[in-house]
Amino acid sequence: MTDTISTSPGSPPPSGTPPQGRPASRPLLVSPHLAKRYSRERTFRLLGLASVGAAGIILLILLGSIVSKGYSAFWQHEVDLQVTFSAEELNPDGGPVEIETLQRANYLDMVRDGLRREFPDAAQDRRERRMLYGLISPNADIRLRSMVLEDPSLIGTTQTVRVKMSDDMDTFAKGFIDRDLPEGDRRVKDREIGWFDQLDSKGLVHATFNVDFFTTGDSREPEEAGIYGALIGSILTLTVTLLVSFPVGVMAAAYLEEFAPKNRFTDLIEVNINNLAAVPSIVFGLLGLAVFLNFFGLPRSAPLAGGLVLALMTLPTIIIASRSALKAVPPSIREAALGLGASPLQVVTHHVLPLAMPGILTGTIIGMAQALGETAPLLMIGMVAFIVDVPQGFTDPATVLPVQVYIWADSPERAFVEKTSAAIMVLLGFLVLMNAVAVLLRKRFERRW
Repeated sequence: MTDTISTSPGSPPPSGTPPQGRPASRPLLVSPHLAKRYSRERTFRLLGLASVGAAGIILLILLGSIVSKGYSAFWQHEVDLQVTFSAEELNPDGGPVEIETLQRANYLDMVRDGLRREFPDAAQDRRERRMLYGLISPNADIRLRSMVLEDPSLIGTTQTVRVKMSDDMDTFAKGFIDRDLPEGDRRVKDREIGWFDQLDSKGLVHATFNVDFFTTGDSREPEEAGIYGALIGSILTLTVTLLVSFPVGVMAAAYLEEFAPKNRFTDLIEVNINNLAAVPSIVFGLLGLAVFLNFFGLPRSAPLAGGLVLALMTLPTIIIASRSALKAVPPSIREAALGLGASPLQVVTHHVLPLAMPGILTGTIIGMAQALGETAPLLMIGMVAFIVDVPQGFTDPATVLPVQVYIWADSPERAFVEKTSAAIMVLLGFLVLMNAVAVLLRKRFERRW
């Protein structure tokens, strides 16, 4: 189809010098097909812009929902109490201090003594005493034990100790429990709110940055739970994944692209590699359960088994990205190297692979980012277990960040909602960081021919 220019019979030609006394005019485009084509193009652009806008709005809603629920997990409410480190409890013999005695002592009772001194009226009734003890974390004794073990001279003295509030009182202090609701509809009772207001009016309640969220492992108590154990588990698991998938994936890609004969067998392998990239990740978990745990007997819930499963899942991504990077190297470089007497292996290792390495590293980092966010295959090999201790090696019981998010999301306590969203924020931060590194590597080492 061609565009036409309409001119009336006897009119001057559309170009050239116009007749004297007449203004110059542009040629008139009257093709109906051209106008329809422009209209379709404008419609297509508007639809594309609307799609980008809809995707951006959905992303903003998702991020806004996560941030609005998780930002409060980065601080924790604590209360100052006067605690007496009883010499009768910590050093009953009066002789040299024994470490075993200090470790076995009942520090939680000392914290409760401090609470009873603040509210002597509540100490008379058993039910009220239980409510009063609920103001503070059941693990408040851990801080006192650490203080005495570090400085035994505290024995027999009274100190101001800052202990964490319980998850319910912390949630109330953050404003997520409405005090105007009827007492039966909220977890915090009127009596507890009254005690909290008294402590707050004395300036004893403080909101501090929740360092423990980054330095402790999981816990049944929401105020004590942290992501450090899951973070170390993710690092160990991804280390195994990288050590296995990167060399195997690059060598497979180099062989298929540079050395393998072109026949039906190699075509079948290539098709299967492409299909494996689309297989649901939980299938790799079933494979890992059957091979690594049931056949080879690797320990369950260990970064070694998890890393091997994720390596199987990541291999197709690395192979496909590496083959694309190898194909992008101009054939003239191979021909020049062969012309100078290099062997095919030297051509690949000395020239092709170094030039393709930026693309290979980019694909590898994207594959690692995908592995970092995977949960389903790790559930199949038992990494969903409740792990309190921080793993020290590749065979220790561990969990990973996505599984930690899954465990917390399944917990009934309200305080785990903010922990879940905060862990997602940390996980997204790592994913964004890894993708940024991939972009920087590509831009830094990319070569154009």
